[in-house]
Amino acid sequence: MHHLPRIIKFLLVVCLSMVPTTSVYAESDCTATYGAGSTSIRLATGSPGELGLVEVLANAFNNTHDTRLCWKKAGSGASLKLLKEKEVDFVMVHAPAAEKQAVADGWAVKRHLIGSNEFYIVGPKNDPAGISTAASAAEAYRKIADAKRKFFSRGDNSGTHKKEMAIWKKAGIQPTDAWYVITKTFMMATLKTADENRGYFMTDSSTWVAAQKELKNLKILFRGDPFLINTYHTLCQPEGATAGQPLAARFIDFVVSEAGQTLLRDYGVDRYGQGLYNDAAYARQYDH
Repeated sequence: MHHLPRIIKFLLVVCLSMVPTTSVYAESDCTATYGAGSTSIRLATGSPGELGLVEVLANAFNNTHDTRLCWKKAGSGASLKLLKEKEVDFVMVHAPAAEKQAVADGWAVKRHLIGSNEFYIVGPKNDPAGISTAASAAEAYRKIADAKRKFFSRGDNSGTHKKEMAIWKKAGIQPTDAWYVITKTFMMATLKTADENRGYFMTDSSTWVAAQKELKNLKILFRGDPFLINTYHTLCQPEGATAGQPLAARFIDFVVSEAGQTLLRDYGVDRYGQGLYNDAAYARQYDH
């Protein structure tokens, strides 16, 4: 190459710089990638990925498909935004009103119920706001506000945040005072922050089961209001919208199949002594 004219050297450098690097850039923003197949499918979700369920489902699907799954960690609001902007092929979310609107607007299809968990309102073991005697989630929130006890909110437009704000609305309260702390972090991180600061927080049951041995200062103080049931659905791109859409649609079919539902239903039993999620058959009674 030392004997080539300078212009030819320049052209060779330019050509080499144009070698496709699509696969590198396309997956550089994945929170995690599972599998090594030739076709990438992109999923956005929050707790199911954070708690390991996505990895288990992906490994089972990849065993019979030449795929790899790129998981992007995002709450339900952010996940749906990524789907709308065609940044992912499918999502697992728990924001029913926003999901239905996405289907109605035509940029999402295959909204299928896949399972559920529930929300717990947790707080300091001595329960200074006295929420354990509340008759509803809204009353529990009113007690926290009246007592001005520290309450932690994700404040991130996630499914959890949407549910939290719906409860404040039911309680007739718009929380803004110093006792109301917005973290802008995910479920596990906010739960641990609440534990460190002995504050109240509404966590999903799956995250609570996975984290409870690490938590020193919190306990479940309120549960059981039907409004706190948390249903999960899948949605994916319409046909032809993204390269990964066909296999993403097949992944959804797998999750709702008996094989997929068994994995979901049993996930966590070996490690925690109980499953982290209820299956779709159980969740259907709370679906709306």
